[in-house]
Amino acid sequence: MNDRDITKSYGRAPFAAKLRRLADAIESGRAFTIQVAGERLRIPADAEFNIEHERDGQRHELEFQLLWGPQED
Repeated sequence: MNDRDITKSYGRAPFAAKLRRLADAIESGRAFTIQVAGERLRIPADAEFNIEHERDGQRHELEFQLLWGPQED
C-alpha cells in the first residue's frame, strides 16, 4: 500500500452529512465506509478515535482522527 496524504474540502451541508453518518456508525458500533478523493475507505468499528488541536499564531486547526491498522477480509 502506497503512502497517501490528502486533504479534501467540503461545503457545510455535505461535511455535516458525513459527520452525521460517522457519528451514527460510531454510536451503533458499526464499521463506517467513506470515499475520499476516489479511494473507498472502510473504518472498522474498533478504530481508535482522537481529537487533535493545533495552533500556529492566530490560526487554529482541529482534527477528528480515526486510526486503524490492516484489516482481515
